[in-house]
Amino acid sequence: MHIHILGICGTFMGGIALLARAQGHEVSGSDANVYPPMSTQLQEQGIQLQEGFDPAHLQPAPDCVVIGNALSRGNPAVEYVLNSGLPYTSGPQWLAENVLQDRWVLAVAGTHGKTTTASLLAWILEANGLAPGFLIGGVPGNFGLSARLGETPFFVVEADEYDTAFFDKRSKFIHYHPRSLILNNLEFDHADIFPDLEAIKLQFQYLLRTVPGEGLIINNHAEAALQEVLARGCWTPVESFSVQSEADWTVRKDSDDGSRFDVQFDSQTQGQVQWSLLGDHNVANALAAIAAARHAGVPVAFAAESLTDFKGIKRRMEVRSRLDRVTVYDDFAHHPTAIATTLQGLRAHVGEAASIIAILEPRSNTMRMGVHQQTLSRALRLADESLVYQPAGINWDMAAIFNDADENIALFTDTDEIIQTVVARVKANTETALHILIMSNGGFENIHQRLLAALKEQVGK
Repeated sequence: MHIHILGICGTFMGGIALLARAQGHEVSGSDANVYPPMSTQLQEQGIQLQEGFDPAHLQPAPDCVVIGNALSRGNPAVEYVLNSGLPYTSGPQWLAENVLQDRWVLAVAGTHGKTTTASLLAWILEANGLAPGFLIGGVPGNFGLSARLGETPFFVVEADEYDTAFFDKRSKFIHYHPRSLILNNLEFDHADIFPDLEAIKLQFQYLLRTVPGEGLIINNHAEAALQEVLARGCWTPVESFSVQSEADWTVRKDSDDGSRFDVQFDSQTQGQVQWSLLGDHNVANALAAIAAARHAGVPVAFAAESLTDFKGIKRRMEVRSRLDRVTVYDDFAHHPTAIATTLQGLRAHVGEAASIIAILEPRSNTMRMGVHQQTLSRALRLADESLVYQPAGINWDMAAIFNDADENIALFTDTDEIIQTVVARVKANTETALHILIMSNGGFENIHQRLLAALKEQVGK
């Protein structure tokens, strides 16, 4: 069967492409924005990519068109599919019908931490011989791919609350029917499709209704919004986790940065984690993954030990370069809470003496609409200096907000100027360790490579 995927370079749709290819289908796809890591891994798997949405990409006619949720009516490829009567479906529906049937689905839902937690869970199962399938919105270092079919009934999926497609406005995760469900957190996001937090809570209520009574829900006890959703109706056993408060799953930290901690269940130490990830948010992610792995049959001590060999995820606090005393990181953070927790984790790791420069592209639809404008500056103040890119299409007055903010936050409309500013800081800084954290959920005009090239030239002088 020939499957053509519209919007193939999104992390989710790229994963669908890999799964379809692994099932033996001929797979092609098109997208308007092609950038690594997704484009790279698709090309490495021999999947044909075409730029744009020309209807000619759909000739000769494929057997099925899988349409991503970024596409809408008026798109030339979408209009061609409808006018030609081509068979089409959504990514989540294709996944449910072709992969998840008869599988033990372990789903990770929440506003933040889905990719990291799903990657941790997949690795724990893999390291303990359970060879899971998975579809994750990133590329885990232990696997080098964002999706695979797996060899056992277990399948880990990143369960996104974003809508399914232009013709199916339910959240993606409604399609997955998990047996093990992690609820990481719940905040307002995706303002382009949800009018308020209450609308997102409703989708989470629907999700709870799909979990069987013999399944398990693993819930972040510190999240009030999740407690409200659970209180409205839950027919499944629940285990709670928390780093800060009492819960079924807790920790005893041996380091401030979260790199070493004991895992405790029912107040009893079950195992110890010593790993490379940083921050309380990642400690919480690990707790949730360990709890879900236990539900699938992995002893806690074994799960905890497995995390020693966890290699992280591309674009999640990924170290891109270490040059002399300068370290450059790439991170996907694009919500004020994620920005703050990422900066807190980095600060705990590097100490107060080091300097942190944050570089942010506010690219998400929610950020462009200005929903988080009042909390963004507070999150950025956790860095010593923040350089914020102001892209075209921003629907709020960034200059007005940041004029009243900390003097160490500066706006830029040109990424070349950001690079020049960072290079100047490096040149002037002769003694202090400098940590440069780039945060964006997109390509950011390839600023990572351009900055690294400029820094290498400067350090080499």
